[in-house]
Amino acid sequence: MRFMTSSDKPENASENASETAAAPAKAAESAGSVEHTGVAAQDWAQASTEPQYRAAVVDLLGALAYGELAAFERLAEDAKLAPTLADKAELAKMASAEFHHFERLRDRLTEIGEEPTHAMEPFVAALDGFHKQTAPSDWLEGLVKAYVGDSIASDFYREVAARLDSDTRELVLAVLDDTGHAGFAVEKVRAAIDADPRVGGRLALWARRLMGEALSQSQRVVADRDALSTMLVGGVADGFDLAEVGRMFSRITEAHTKRMAALGLAA
Repeated sequence: MRFMTSSDKPENASENASETAAAPAKAAESAGSVEHTGVAAQDWAQASTEPQYRAAVVDLLGALAYGELAAFERLAEDAKLAPTLADKAELAKMASAEFHHFERLRDRLTEIGEEPTHAMEPFVAALDGFHKQTAPSDWLEGLVKAYVGDSIASDFYREVAARLDSDTRELVLAVLDDTGHAGFAVEKVRAAIDADPRVGGRLALWARRLMGEALSQSQRVVADRDALSTMLVGGVADGFDLAEVGRMFSRITEAHTKRMAALGLAA
């Protein structure tokens, strides 16, 4: 257990957690503003004339849409583990926010002439598999998963968003906004560790497992879809070269370490 500075104290935990959760989004937006060349400088009407780029964006929106729908279902299920009525209500509120994100993505797919169910279908197996492999055994594991596990995938999508056309980038960043998980999870997890320090070791191991599974799932989603993988490695849009891929995963790992610290856990 590390020592807490004044800014690490529980009364400031929610604020710090929100800042940590927002940092990758700010970084992605900064990256997007710096790299407004090629596709990133275009709007959807211009960029979508390239068929492969259009297919990649449909894949991305389909993956995100199903991810938000699955998050809604999972939070509603996790609410059953909540120890108090107030906690149950808080998770229900978060679940509602996730469903609204899903609706925005679904409506956008319809708006650009794509059938949402068809766009989501290729990602059902991978995402359901991830959630099955990382089903929490109790309330605290569920909170850590919502805060740490989901955030890793969100960081990945924010990195991708920096390379997208302006309309799609704006939508992706909006639906990746924190729904209130950060401050709520940090408050509850740190209180539990204060009450029983042994809890910290178990949750740290759980978070490390989530890190590995989330990265594997993100890579699997991309590898299975030709248009999406081609966009990321430079076939269309402003893709990543190998050096940038390394830097991207370094940024994701750094953000994970900061979230673990906010929870009072060792990365």
